Amino acid sequence: MTVPPRRRAALGAALVASLLAAGCGGSSSADDGTITLDVGLFGTFGFEQAGLYDEYMRLHPEIRIEETSVERSADYYRALQTRLAAGSGLADIQGIEIGFVADVVENHADAFVDFAAEGNADELLGHYYDWKVEEATTSDGRVIGLGTDAGPEAMCFRRDLFEQAGLPTDRAQLAQLWSTWEGYLEVGRQYEGSATKPEGTSFVDSPASVFSAAVYQGETAYDDADGNPIPESSDGVASAWENASVAAAEDMTANLIQFGDEWNAAFASGAFATISCPAWMLGYISEQAGEDASGAWDVAPLPGGAGNWGGSWLGVTESSEHKEEAIALVEWLTAPEQQITMFTEEAHFPSSQEAAEDPQVADAANEYFSGAPVGQIFGDSAAALQFTPIGPYDTQIQEAFTNALSTVAQGTAPDDAFQAALAEIEQITGG
Repeated sequence: MTVPPRRRAALGAALVASLLAAGCGGSSSADDGTITLDVGLFGTFGFEQAGLYDEYMRLHPEIRIEETSVERSADYYRALQTRLAAGSGLADIQGIEIGFVADVVENHADAFVDFAAEGNADELLGHYYDWKVEEATTSDGRVIGLGTDAGPEAMCFRRDLFEQAGLPTDRAQLAQLWSTWEGYLEVGRQYEGSATKPEGTSFVDSPASVFSAAVYQGETAYDDADGNPIPESSDGVASAWENASVAAAEDMTANLIQFGDEWNAAFASGAFATISCPAWMLGYISEQAGEDASGAWDVAPLPGGAGNWGGSWLGVTESSEHKEEAIALVEWLTAPEQQITMFTEEAHFPSSQEAAEDPQVADAANEYFSGAPVGQIFGDSAAALQFTPIGPYDTQIQEAFTNALSTVAQGTAPDDAFQAALAEIEQITGG
């Protein structure tokens, strides 16, 4: 699972040094001719857990794969930036997450193999959703990595809380009621106004659930086509802010900080009834809520249309001593067949359209989530996505907006909070 960072903490020099030293010396060859390929990742990509490394080494006995993973993607990327600047210490294969792919595309593309220049480029790139390839493509057409997972979004909801509040629980009916964010907010008003809703619960976990999902449904989100920040004029920002600030100002949210301890605990306590959820979030919810909540949750389509949150790529470094072998491994790990395995074994939704349309994915249901047809719901979202320009400051910009929305939930006027967010963003972007 590759979860986008919510907060990028600064690393001290000692921590950077320790990360640089952790298994990132590049490939090597043993006396018996065995080639060791180093794979530098963050979080849990799941290749080892799904048995793919072992399968590849069985098929290619001359290859040995050694993975080094850093828990937090922000820590990982800070160290990777240091290696890129130094021009040394890079692994043969490096994971590239959606939160920093724009920076790699803009500033470090020359450090990575161009997959568009490979002889089999049409085969390598043709099975992906177009937007997945575009996000990793430079202005001159270089493709710096091959996609692993994706994060198409839906809306997860608590059937039991809806039922107690007297609201519909049929996912198809809810999809009609909240086909727009305005419809979603109206359902929220009904929930909050219900005399029978469970005491102490809120309709949605956080204003961030609305804002972060809706912002990429516009023609633009945080950046123009050239990757320049335009938060003050973006249609995606304007629409997302309007809807999220209504949810915050009308007290529909629990105003929890996503991925914080209280937010994690709220899954088990049943403190909120809905949350916008990318495909990878299903595993997170079931882990935090526990077996007692099995069957209480369900999944319906996302209001406002398609959305994506998350996903990564694998890039091969130009400095690799065994570049061709590394390219072959990346091609195999990201091929449709292996993306299907990653879904069936680790619940990572494919960024390959061919894999997503395979019956093993497209027909999948999730029993924990009341038998929801998750393959269809997330597949429809992924297929409907349009490319939205992204830039290197997107994570920080989004955090500024979601932090400002938390102050709206505490009583700050939405216009004042918006201007405060823009002021912070100007400090971040330098203009």
